[in-house]
Amino acid sequence: MRIVVIGGSGHIGTFLVPRLVQQRHEVVNVSRGSRTAYVDAPEWQHVREVVADRQQEDAEGTFGETVLAQSPDVVVDLICFTLDSARALVEALRGRVGQLLHCGSVWRYGPSHKLPIAEGTGTAPFGEYGVEKELIARMLEEETASGGLATTSIHPGHITGPGWEPINPLGNLDPSVWETLSSGRRLQVPGSGSELMHHVHADDVAQVFDLAIQHRDAAAGQDFHAVAPSALTVRGYAEIAAGWFGQSASLDTVSWDQFRQITTAEHADSSWGHLYRSQYLSIEKPKSLLGYAPRYEPEAAILESLRWLIAHDRLKVARPLAA
Repeated sequence: MRIVVIGGSGHIGTFLVPRLVQQRHEVVNVSRGSRTAYVDAPEWQHVREVVADRQQEDAEGTFGETVLAQSPDVVVDLICFTLDSARALVEALRGRVGQLLHCGSVWRYGPSHKLPIAEGTGTAPFGEYGVEKELIARMLEEETASGGLATTSIHPGHITGPGWEPINPLGNLDPSVWETLSSGRRLQVPGSGSELMHHVHADDVAQVFDLAIQHRDAAAGQDFHAVAPSALTVRGYAEIAAGWFGQSASLDTVSWDQFRQITTAEHADSSWGHLYRSQYLSIEKPKSLLGYAPRYEPEAAILESLRWLIAHDRLKVARPLAA
């Protein structure tokens, strides 16, 4: 098949595109052409690259035409963030493409009430990003149910892996957290320390997309979580991470008001967004319908990311990894 991957040079595409090439699909990567994949692989030599600015073409109403010009059998959309953009693509592809897969987010849900969260059963989302992702997922489900385009939405947790920094034990991207944990110094933790975060390796996310293409009939009209087999609490994550450097975590719980006084607004907002949701997602549906078998526990995925960052001088730590 000819598969068009929109945004294939990012986290998920880094692993998905080589998977598809290995299965002898013709793969076209539609991107802005501003970067290469996070991890090099020989399969990229067989990928056709098409440069397009989606935001600009969405505004001009031409992006669907750009995608259709590649004559796809399947389209994988990894960089759609608004309902209007998603709907425009669906309308362009309807009746002309066999399958559309959309990358959503676990932030389609708000704070957890019952765990694990099954697909479509979480609380109402908040924030523009989460709200739009939920609206897109519902629209795609209705599109397929009404006899239109065959669609599938896949909702990753906190993606990690080589090439970029993982969400840390405080639920943000403050690099000083890793230096603190690696030095054994005390770390101020907002909330109770029992809040949950659900990470996933990018290759396991790619696996779900791959399986949904292989099992199109089973995936049609469905939404799936793409997360690790387990989730980490703040406290547990910090303890595990400190242990990688031969340390024990020394944690002081503080109020959210206190936390906002000792960090930046950006880091505080990110922490609150992750920890207030406190999510743990079920993967029973992709396991039963698609045969999803994640390779990585969350801590293994995070450690792989840290190894890469440290080896490439992208992250400052006080001690070398002992793990």
